[in-house]
Amino acid sequence: MRVFLDANILVSVLNKEYPHYTFTSRILSMTEDKKATLVTTGICLAIAYYFAEKKHGQVLAKGKIGLLVQHMEIADCGKAEAESALKNKKVHDFEDGMQYYAALHSKCDCIVTNDLDDFYFSDLEVLGPEKFFRKHVY
Repeated sequence: MRVFLDANILVSVLNKEYPHYTFTSRILSMTEDKKATLVTTGICLAIAYYFAEKKHGQVLAKGKIGLLVQHMEIADCGKAEAESALKNKKVHDFEDGMQYYAALHSKCDCIVTNDLDDFYFSDLEVLGPEKFFRKHVY
């Protein structure tokens, strides 16, 4: 299973944001058991770094991002994804559109996010962390 993680999932883990952390941290541990390939983009990592750096400082934030990078696949989020997001009239938030097309082009099975409404246009299954955990892990 290939699982795309939105930036807010990464922020939740890096900053231990409850109540989501209970489930997001367990989702990230799926790579240890080889139950899933976790996928994100460089944009999501940059967003997560920004919030982690605000809370923990530069050194700790870089270390945390470094751990994520070791255990995740980084999907392309370039020209093809930008063009696809621009062409899709249903996409109103360009960044969400780029994330969606990165997930789609990376052949992800679903998107996990804390903001389900951001992906209202998705043909991929979109799940919150608790629902994903209960459906695929628990």
